[in-house]
Amino acid sequence: MSLHRRLTLGILELDEGLSPDSPTYPPREGSLLHPATFNRPVITEMVEGALADIIIRGDSSLESACVAAAERLVARGAGMITADCGFFIRHQQAISAAVDVPVVTSSLLLIPALLGQLAPQKKLAVLTADSRYCSEDLLGIQNPADRKRVVVGGIEGGVYVRNALARPFVRTDVDQIEKEVDDRLAQLRLEHSDIALILFECTGFPIVANALRRKTDLPIYDITDLCKLTLASISCGV
Repeated sequence: MSLHRRLTLGILELDEGLSPDSPTYPPREGSLLHPATFNRPVITEMVEGALADIIIRGDSSLESACVAAAERLVARGAGMITADCGFFIRHQQAISAAVDVPVVTSSLLLIPALLGQLAPQKKLAVLTADSRYCSEDLLGIQNPADRKRVVVGGIEGGVYVRNALARPFVRTDVDQIEKEVDDRLAQLRLEHSDIALILFECTGFPIVANALRRKTDLPIYDITDLCKLTLASISCGV
């Protein structure tokens, strides 16, 4: 594996329905696309037709487009592939079978490992953009006892999701994202006082992860943490 390939992260991007005159936004600190998040080159390929609402709901017909975009990333030198929506996990198997580099489409892949960190009586909270579509098959939990230790909450119906589904895409203020995530986490913790660890499914949440770590005083994992672990394993931290 070449040095260039080892150091390059490839990201499968949503189709945001942008037109040539649509506004462009710089990456936010802490996001997948911000240059300081991984301190290495990042390249992207849009998955044609992968509008946010379609990816969230799930559509098997997008699988070939996901694979094609992943293959383009590898051809351009990506040594690892991730995605800018956790619901791309539906295509994890097909993508990983098609390319010869590590593929981590979603932070949901961390669930089994995170459950292993917790005492048996403690719970993991999974926070998603839309809990209605974060179905059992996406959680990767085989043991019924482990399933009881995972609670899922979403911020569907809020400003952030409404803006993300807009055509063209509308960027939501960071303060608004933090408020919606904080409010939902507070509700989950009232309902489940034994929550001891949090996992963010949504790739839009890492930009508020540090603020929520301070507020909740709990460990929070997101897609950037999984990417950093994977990148370190294939490049020895170079």
